[in-house]
Amino acid sequence: MAESSLPRDIILLVDDSPEALGFLTDALEQSGFSVLIATSGTAALNIVERITPDLILLDAVMPAMDGFETCRRLKATAVVGQVPVIFMTGLTETEHVVHALESGGVDYLTKPINIDELRARIRVHLRNARSAQSARVALDATGRHLLAVKSDGTVQWSTPQAARLVNAATGSDDGLDIVVRHIAAWMADRAPTSAARDNVLPVTHAGQAALQLAFLGTIGPEEYLFRLTAANRRSEDEVLRQHFTLTQRESEVLMWISKGKANRDIGEILGLSARTVNKHLEQIYVKLGVENRASAAVKAAHVLHEI
Repeated sequence: MAESSLPRDIILLVDDSPEALGFLTDALEQSGFSVLIATSGTAALNIVERITPDLILLDAVMPAMDGFETCRRLKATAVVGQVPVIFMTGLTETEHVVHALESGGVDYLTKPINIDELRARIRVHLRNARSAQSARVALDATGRHLLAVKSDGTVQWSTPQAARLVNAATGSDDGLDIVVRHIAAWMADRAPTSAARDNVLPVTHAGQAALQLAFLGTIGPEEYLFRLTAANRRSEDEVLRQHFTLTQRESEVLMWISKGKANRDIGEILGLSARTVNKHLEQIYVKLGVENRASAAVKAAHVLHEI
């Protein structure tokens, strides 16, 4: 494939100075980037609602909403949370550098901007962002139920499998909100950095244990990692496995059938293909002596009701 046909990285350039915008746009486009322009923080927020850039260059000193507040608002949106932000400004005091980093920036360049230095830093941060994204994609692909939160208990990121498990266990599309409340309360009671790994936090819903969160440790500045499991999943699996002489996977599939989950949902929760779920169902029907999922669900629910 020719280099010219490869997709270009998108840089969102936020600056209220027409001269700076013109100079930087020409330099970035000549370096092979696609450039989006915003002349204010509000305009930048409007742009990211429609297009997700690969990196943001942000002027710190702007009227109305300055770059620091703009960065905080950008980072509060899910789609931009992992996009690197490089600040540009003539301010060089240490407190301004700290303010930029605390607002969510990853780097800081002083004006006048040296284009060679800017290009080098952009490529470094794009490479780092892709590495982080690749790691998360790998976690997603392996079906790990992982959740990262900030120090205030809000979600930094979660794997799709974690979100699906939470919603399945709570019977709600807003299950993560329930988990966040438990994490925030837990963090308020103790310092996460001093908590032991695998410290288990139970999550209740409608008066019953729904999930368990295991604290795995700190993975970055103000970022704490948890592993999720269904609270009663192991004991229910064991009961079904022993009662019906099932394999572990068959007992897991049967457990979710008893909870009314469709094959597609079961596959997503367990990290299985639809074809594999169907093969497990065929064996479950034989071992339970039934002909359909409704009968299997009734038998499983009756056994689980007794534990």
